[in-house]
Amino acid sequence: MADVALMVGLTGGIGSGKSTVARRLTVHGAVLVDADAVAREVVAAGSEGLARILAEFGPGFAGPDGELDRPRMAAAVFADPGARETLNGIVHPLIRARSAELVAAAPPGSVVVQDVPLLVEGGMGAGFALVVVVHADEEVRVGRLVGSRGMAEEDARARIRAQAGDDARRAAADVWLDNSGTAAALEASVDELWSQRLIPFRDNVIAARPAAPGAGIAVADPVASAARLAARVAAAAGEHSLGVEHVGPGAVPGLAAPDLVDLRLVVDDPAASGQLTPALARAGFVPDGGGTGSWASADPGRPARLRACAADDPDLRVDLLVRDRLRADPDSRATVGWHSHGWSSETVAAAERWAVSTGWVSPLR
Repeated sequence: MADVALMVGLTGGIGSGKSTVARRLTVHGAVLVDADAVAREVVAAGSEGLARILAEFGPGFAGPDGELDRPRMAAAVFADPGARETLNGIVHPLIRARSAELVAAAPPGSVVVQDVPLLVEGGMGAGFALVVVVHADEEVRVGRLVGSRGMAEEDARARIRAQAGDDARRAAADVWLDNSGTAAALEASVDELWSQRLIPFRDNVIAARPAAPGAGIAVADPVASAARLAARVAAAAGEHSLGVEHVGPGAVPGLAAPDLVDLRLVVDDPAASGQLTPALARAGFVPDGGGTGSWASADPGRPARLRACAADDPDLRVDLLVRDRLRADPDSRATVGWHSHGWSSETVAAAERWAVSTGWVSPLR
């Protein structure tokens, strides 16, 4: 898999310092694809994009220099959803195509960082093996925008609040870089990210080597990292995926569990699931030696395993049943039994009784 590059999504709100992080990563050798730069390129003077915009909106949207009159264009689409949709329909496919060309041109084994300001707003996280979010407190960001960009404070706050909030960004973030401090502190954080996570992750993918398993016991957080990983797996599997389920003790909020995200990829034919290995490698999962349909995360910062199974797999049914019972009945968690091979027979029997009493059916039916 030496031709697989590690795809990293980089984002952050205006004034967060995202561009500073991008520059530092390129110093280390990352290949940067800047969405803003690509967006300017595809509508530059003489481009197909600009020609299509002028054909749709009129020649008056070109300035004296032949470039797009951006302030006029922004004013025209700001309060007109239809015009904005038309503009996006022209520009966005061109941006995607040009970005894909730049990614394809990266040398084998590169760490490719795509700087995407609206990654969270656009729900694009599943397209990357890792998402890095750069954060700074609102007051810090306002100070930067006013001081370095000459923005009025009111405008700066309006721009910040028009973007995704911290909760949405945290949900999307595999890595949260806090840039509320000094430039030196941010630089040190980026250097550590590169050496301790991105390069080991990249090397593991190239070598088809799973990351070392987590050594500790963690309190389960099924909403954050599992949701991100499941979305990546589903995107990588495409039409072959009938669903991705988070199972095991880590799928139950508040339950002490091994530090491992345990996922099941539901497919029509598990025996043929080996064909998904190249796509899953781009999502950060590599074969783990468990045979066809068995993978593990190559990310040293987030241990995870993935198994392919059919929708009617009896073991999957048990995993979903026990998970749903423990989620629905917090009191039942006190007596739960788990070992390396799965749930204890007592836990499964109690879940079966609960299924009868509640009328539970598998979410895959």
